[in-house]
Formats: sequence, C-alpha cells, structure tokens
Amino acid sequence: MSIVGWIILGLLAGAIAKFLLPGKDPGGFFGTTLIGIAGAFLGGWISARWLHHPISKHFYDGPTWAAAIGGSLVLLIIYRVLFGDSRR
Repeated sequence: MSIVGWIILGLLAGAIAKFLLPGKDPGGFFGTTLIGIAGAFLGGWISARWLHHPISKHFYDGPTWAAAIGGSLVLLIIYRVLFGDSRR
C-alpha cells in the first residue's frame, strides 16, 4: 500500500476511533484527523515489528485495519490524557 493509501486509511481509522471513543477532544477535527493518520502508521509499524504480521499490499486487509484503528485509539487516549481538560 502506498503512502496515500496509509493516509486515507489513517483518516478513516481516526474517524472510527473517534466514534468508538466519543467526547470532546482538545484539537478538534483536524487534531483527531492527524492523530488518526499517525495512529495508522504507528499501528502498522507495531504490527509489522513486534506482532510479526507483515503489512498487506491490499487496502481491505482486516488485520491492517485493526492495527490502524488500535494505533489511533492509543494515540487519541494519550492525547486526551496529556492535553484534555480533565486534569483540572
């Protein structure tokens, strides 16, 4: 899959992560979108590096989507913990 494919996957994974973890984010739509893209790259890298699941060349690979959504969820949670209003 190309970089453009990963960006599109990240946009969709970020939207799914936002749906699974609703609430107010400090960064709004653009922050969540960037977190989704970064999460897709992070999830794919972790999947290939430590889970020994090679990255598929196909856009519709279930484990690749799961890794991208999982990476987006992790980054969204970390972002909320670090920059959210709940720390007051």
